[in-house]
Amino acid sequence: MAGNSFGNIFRVTTFGESHGKAIGGVLDGCPAGITLDLALIQKDLDRRKPGQSAIVTQRKEPDSVEFYSGVFEGETTGTPIGFAIHNTNQKSQDYGHIKDSYRPSHADYVYDQKYGFRDYRGGGRSSARETASRVVAGAIAKQFLKGIEINAFVSQVGRLKMEKSYLELDLHSAEDNMVRCPDQEMASKMEDYIRKIKKEGDTIGGVITCVAKNVPVGLGEPVFDKLHAALGKAMLSINAVKGFEYGSGFEGVTMKGSEHNDPFNTDGSTKSNHSGGVQGGISNGMDIYFNVAFKPVATVIQGYETIDKGGNIVKTQGKGRHDPCVVPRAVPIVEAMTALVLADYMLLTRTNKI
Repeated sequence: MAGNSFGNIFRVTTFGESHGKAIGGVLDGCPAGITLDLALIQKDLDRRKPGQSAIVTQRKEPDSVEFYSGVFEGETTGTPIGFAIHNTNQKSQDYGHIKDSYRPSHADYVYDQKYGFRDYRGGGRSSARETASRVVAGAIAKQFLKGIEINAFVSQVGRLKMEKSYLELDLHSAEDNMVRCPDQEMASKMEDYIRKIKKEGDTIGGVITCVAKNVPVGLGEPVFDKLHAALGKAMLSINAVKGFEYGSGFEGVTMKGSEHNDPFNTDGSTKSNHSGGVQGGISNGMDIYFNVAFKPVATVIQGYETIDKGGNIVKTQGKGRHDPCVVPRAVPIVEAMTALVLADYMLLTRTNKI
């Protein structure tokens, strides 16, 4: 299986399965001399971990990270940073009923067809549990990116959409509720809706908005390695993501060029920011902001028809512990992937300067 690494210079490779002994990763290319606050790394893991509220999966995992290399006396050494998160609360028996059949809209069928084998226990490598390793690497990247502030938050659940601009809100207040929406009134509505969906044995999708402030001018390469293209790849690599748009996104098609253009101030900043902080594939110093759309979780706790390995129609039912809506727990994952891209492009920019 290829495709387990992400990044060019600041590069992470992850390993492990949802129901294996551990998941983890190796972060290569991290500069030496970065003082790491391990508590902040654990804090981001706690924001992603299961069982943290009544509206997420009730799998109970401490998600405590252990570092095995690359960190000495609280600082990075410049050598590969190896880490692991041990699984402690697997219930593999919850997946015995799908050993010989395929869950609709999961990776089950394509894994079997591609590799001739699949780990049916929670999806194995295709499980979103793999993203915990990304959160560790991303938390380290955040500490490398001193001065750059990355905040993601839930802006939509189903048809419940936050109408206020992020500029009107305190983005840090997203952590004040279990949905992670900075609009507290909308957050309450979203929470009630997710509870309703959970009682129905169903799931619902949503949108996460991410804002990166204080990004310097000059990150990104102008042809195939545009900054927004790298961010798009990073977001689309996250489980359940179905869409990515930055700046004005799809709404920009309704505007005339004279309306959409961002006029300059004398210092090079712009009066508006329809560009979303990126022009010509290169950061322009304005806020980078984008939306990431997540589909409803495919496992529904209802009866359904599917096919087995022999191609026969069979009836089964979703079991186990699953998120009724994935977006509250995906917020730190979006932040982590954003940080990994920006850290990588920061180092790439350094190599281009004499």
